[in-house]
Amino acid sequence: MKIKHNMLKMFMKMVPVLGAGIYFSLLFSSCTKNNPDSSGVEYMPDMYRSPSYEDNSVNPNFADSMTDRRPVTGTVPVGFWPDPFPNTPDGWTAARQYLKDPYPATAEVQDQGKAIYGIYCVHCHGKEGEGDGPVGKKLPGPPPPYSGPQLKSYTEGEIYQVLEYGGAYGNNLMGSHASQLTVDERWKLIRYIQVLQHHGDNDNAGGNATSASAAAAK
Repeated sequence: MKIKHNMLKMFMKMVPVLGAGIYFSLLFSSCTKNNPDSSGVEYMPDMYRSPSYEDNSVNPNFADSMTDRRPVTGTVPVGFWPDPFPNTPDGWTAARQYLKDPYPATAEVQDQGKAIYGIYCVHCHGKEGEGDGPVGKKLPGPPPPYSGPQLKSYTEGEIYQVLEYGGAYGNNLMGSHASQLTVDERWKLIRYIQVLQHHGDNDNAGGNATSASAAAAK
């Protein structure tokens, strides 16, 4: 009798464990037959499935129902700040006189500017800045060459205005690049554009455009 009692007692202890094992076996093997791609039961989905609202989605928490919020008035993204000179004739005159590139015209800075140029400019302005890029060729009027009479005289301040606002006073096909380029990226790009402005110059024995640009930037 004692042996039977002990076996019964042991069996009763195992019932919850066996029951739990059967329950979870059925639970995790119950993949949806209607959807063969279903992974079945998800364990703690909130650990990997974000409950936050997706970009550009409807959001009932705001009066305008937009998840994307406008920046707080007066704030500026990191790496950006407003151009101190407006997009007016007087603003461009002031930029020509007062906006100066804080980066030296070194080969290192120009190489960094060249990399930026290859991302944002080459498709219109061309590899050598001649306005013969694959997109520039299809425009109603291709960009003038940097080394030509129209752009060669542009100062670093004027080029900065172009990057901030687009072509002079917005009167040509080039749009603003203010949202694409940080302030530092613009100045580095300008150092390389100065190289292209002097492309083909023979101011020294080797006709080195980089040296000519560095001399012009001093």
